[in-house]
Amino acid sequence: MSVGAEQAGRRADNSEWMDRAVRVGLVSYGVVHLIIAWLAVRLVFGNGGGSASQQGALQQLAQSTVGRASLYVVSAGFLALVLWQGLEAVWGHRDEEGGKRVRKRLVSAAKVVLYGSLAVSALRTAVGSSSSSGGTDGLTAKLMRMPGGPILVGAVGVGVLTVAGFLLYRGLAEKFRSKLDAEGQTGKDGRAYVLCGKIGYVGKAVALAVVGVLFLLAAFTQDPQRSGGLDVALRKLLQEPFGGPLLVLVAIGFAGFGIFCFAWARHLDR
Repeated sequence: MSVGAEQAGRRADNSEWMDRAVRVGLVSYGVVHLIIAWLAVRLVFGNGGGSASQQGALQQLAQSTVGRASLYVVSAGFLALVLWQGLEAVWGHRDEEGGKRVRKRLVSAAKVVLYGSLAVSALRTAVGSSSSSGGTDGLTAKLMRMPGGPILVGAVGVGVLTVAGFLLYRGLAEKFRSKLDAEGQTGKDGRAYVLCGKIGYVGKAVALAVVGVLFLLAAFTQDPQRSGGLDVALRKLLQEPFGGPLLVLVAIGFAGFGIFCFAWARHLDR
């Protein structure tokens, strides 16, 4: 890769327009999490007409003309996050060295996939072509039919649980503070932002842990229908003893993360 291309990439990453675009993306990400929280609460009170997932949140936005139009902005915001994390994966994290830099660049690459899938989903939902491709159980069934299928499904479960553990650690250790500038971490507002971040990371970790367990159950029983995405995981959680209060706590977690995303956008430190 040429030196000129690297310099151009760094200039783009450090530009003011990139800051503005990333802020739009973070606000979009926050809105999605707030809608997921609302859908989760609706499940608790027996009004679960929508899927309590990222796709379900986007479909809720598409229910009105204004919401459908906003999906184009949401999609553009997620594309900005894709560009940002793509630049970080290639040239970013220069303040780190060795294995730590490699790890952070790999995390940025994984975020490219996450934000990219959300951008595509938002755009497809906006144009009315968000048809399902079989859901998570369909994907699990395909993996199960491959050589060593149960092992592959189990590996997915372990991977999801690893991500959940990572989110839990970041939340409890407040590692997310580095995303905020100094003003976003201090004072009464700063303490509130950090609290929302901690609640948000822990809540997301719990939800992802349930998803990981479902994949492991599918692997052990060789039954693809035992697996599921976020919506299935939250519905399974609701069926457990004290499931209602637990699901409310998870919803509070997603709402907290959504609010943290707004604070992140306002006090962005890249």
